[in-house]
Amino acid sequence: MARLIFTQQLSRFTEVAEVETTADNLRDALETAFQVNPSLRGYILDEQNDLRFHVVVFIDGKRVMQRSGLRNSLGSNSQVYVLQALSGG
Repeated sequence: MARLIFTQQLSRFTEVAEVETTADNLRDALETAFQVNPSLRGYILDEQNDLRFHVVVFIDGKRVMQRSGLRNSLGSNSQVYVLQALSGG
């Protein structure tokens, strides 16, 4: 099963920091995680259900660049890291 891992910065929104899923794409995997951690939805997705600018997702070590759709494929052993983006100068 694919595994979604939420970094420590997101712990205030998670009851479970890691969620396993049989989803074959990022959108469906996130929906599984939102069922377990409902308060994550508003922090991860905006009103159009796109990734918010302060959120970064990596699938198997590759950054997800597209913020809408989120139909990126997941393998049966994929690791998806969801983290808060850092900004500053």
